[in-house]
Amino acid sequence: MSPPRKLHIKSYGCQMNVYDAQRMVDTLAPEGFVETSSVDDADLVILNTCHIREKASEKVYSELGRLRVAKDEAARAGRQMSIAVAGCVAQAEGAEIIRRAPAVDVVVGPQSYHHLPQLLARAKSHGRAVETEFPVEDKFGFLAAPKPDAIRARGVSSFVTVQEGCDKFCTFCVVPYTRGAEVSRPVAKIVDDVLRLADNGVREITLIGQNVNAYHGEGPGGRIWSLGALLHRLADIPGIARLRYSTSHPRDVDDTLIAAHRDLPALMPFVHLPVQSGSDRILAAMNRKHSADDYRRVIDRFRAVRQNIAFSSDFIVGFPTETEEDFAATLALVRQIGYAGAYSFKYSPRPGTPAADMRETVSAAEMDERLVRLQELIDGQQAAFNLAAIGSTVDVLFERAARNPGQIVGRTAYLQPAHVMASPDIIGQILPVTIASLERYSLLGELSGTVPAPPAPARMTDSSHMITGA
Repeated sequence: MSPPRKLHIKSYGCQMNVYDAQRMVDTLAPEGFVETSSVDDADLVILNTCHIREKASEKVYSELGRLRVAKDEAARAGRQMSIAVAGCVAQAEGAEIIRRAPAVDVVVGPQSYHHLPQLLARAKSHGRAVETEFPVEDKFGFLAAPKPDAIRARGVSSFVTVQEGCDKFCTFCVVPYTRGAEVSRPVAKIVDDVLRLADNGVREITLIGQNVNAYHGEGPGGRIWSLGALLHRLADIPGIARLRYSTSHPRDVDDTLIAAHRDLPALMPFVHLPVQSGSDRILAAMNRKHSADDYRRVIDRFRAVRQNIAFSSDFIVGFPTETEEDFAATLALVRQIGYAGAYSFKYSPRPGTPAADMRETVSAAEMDERLVRLQELIDGQQAAFNLAAIGSTVDVLFERAARNPGQIVGRTAYLQPAHVMASPDIIGQILPVTIASLERYSLLGELSGTVPAPPAPARMTDSSHMITGA
């Protein structure tokens, strides 16, 4: 029996890439691969790339330069190391990767990583293998299910992809070109995935997609289900105590999603809803297809059904033609909404997108200055939101041991890290915590009341009788 081969994956960017990395591990496990945290002893290194952030591709080429050295050192030691580039940079720049990085053995797009075993075999026999076309078949039908030990090792919270791709074509975004058109997975497949996770101790599910609330998956009888209907179904699965979803588009917030926030205690009152700008002129240039007032009305609909709901968002500073007046509209929107947190970035062009051809750009100095002002405002709102928790008692799902000895860390309903001194037995439980203080972005507190015994995991293997209409 041959010894296991070691696999190291480095993921960049979004939650989808974290999920994809886990599924690559599951796909390669039957081929004899086991994960390692070190590049130095890896037989296969996969860079799972993201094309959203600034200079994303250059960071990949820089990392590939370091990996070439590691591959040469492995060869001198009599060991073969293979290098694969996956994800959105692979999809967008497959030919360029092959040209610039001769150490790379496999290039595979995000819709084709279920072919990794065959691509590795092809690279071994033919030198290199590239697959960046959008395959006809659905990759999810070919991915190996994660083994129970792998699920338990990943913790009590898990991502589940329900939707991929985007049809919005925002002028700054490469997702429609690297991930393709919007595609939603069938309800039954998602339910099977969540049942498997719940059966192995997962308590919290985050449904993910490039445009997750555009979900329109096939349900029982061929009817199309919305994200709200799907959330209602998943809330019925024993063992799943918390549900989340990300990332949403303001145009796709329908009444069923609002109703889910009204009706489902398991659906956390925290929504990531990117707006990108508060200026209608800039939103039109971005092809967002909503106005700032449209966005405000969506926020009002959420707040009307759940008063304790909080929001995070994404903002782009310095989009081509943005004036000081446009930027002031963004600041005004942030002040009006009030965020628990947000991500803000300087605009950087992505090759192949319409915005990359816009010539009226904002200077680097102006972008830097505006970004500082925006981040100061957002940081102040986040600090105020966190400080408001001091003295209150909040429910925390405990996830793992913290860095400090004796501490266990979990997350509140609003994804705030919360630390307590306690036994590891509380991992996987949702317990009330009285918050005493704040350390940077982490809440510190004490368990309130008696700690119950850990719950027995739900045991479910047949999901067919549980699928109902919504």
